[in-house]
Amino acid sequence: MKKWQCIVCGWVYDEALGDETHGLAPGTLWADVPDSFVCPECGVPKADFVMMEI
Repeated sequence: MKKWQCIVCGWVYDEALGDETHGLAPGTLWADVPDSFVCPECGVPKADFVMMEI
């Protein structure tokens, strides 16, 4: 599982945890997150996220 970070505000989407508040079940891969997804903190589109190095 990977983590993806918003390049504007730093909010992190963790594939293992998902984001049930926004309809993304635990285990939802980033590739399966709809293209219409926006950062819940600052509103930027999915395209403005980068995979985090761990």
